[in-house]
Amino acid sequence: MSAPEPGGAASAARRFVLASANPDKAEEIRRILVGAGADIELVARPADVDDVAETGSTLEENARLKAAALAGAIGLPALADDTGLEVAVLGGAPGVRSARFSGEHATYDANVDKLLAELAAAGAAAPGQRRARFRTVALARWPGGAELLTEGVVDGTIASGRRGSGGFGYDPVFVPDEGDGRTFAEMSPEEKHELSHRGRAFRALHAALRRAPQPR
Repeated sequence: MSAPEPGGAASAARRFVLASANPDKAEEIRRILVGAGADIELVARPADVDDVAETGSTLEENARLKAAALAGAIGLPALADDTGLEVAVLGGAPGVRSARFSGEHATYDANVDKLLAELAAAGAAAPGQRRARFRTVALARWPGGAELLTEGVVDGTIASGRRGSGGFGYDPVFVPDEGDGRTFAEMSPEEKHELSHRGRAFRALHAALRRAPQPR
């Protein structure tokens, strides 16, 4: 991804600053869009732009907060997303707080540990008691306020323990229904992106961007 440059009005309609401050997520979005053949130039989020507080009560609100903040700060259209893991027996938790499930400065491992502990406390041992879905909202936002929003969903189950070394976040314990019994962390990036919530959301967003007029 390139750094923001002044000018270049003719190409600015296809240039988007990537709002995510998570390098794992940013790289995944880049690979998904490249795999989709996207004619989009992704501009790296500047290091001097402060993190955006995710104070929304929904994934849509958080994606909009991030995209609007970056579009306003940089003067370029922005791409953002927010993702939630929704576990049925936990009443849809961790949901919008998936990235902060174990606390405001949570690590991936701490979040997975808490998820497995809460499932154990709930007595959810059988796969049918560990149903879950991943949901991603992807959003493109222009400095003038125009936006496009898409969603990607994948259903699955939470494994009884970590499996695999790929991916990030909850990938080591999420087994998608449409797969072959492997967790996302046991798949190659390409296999994961084909099935994943984020892959579906950003491929849909790319298709919507190709159809829609590009705001100035």
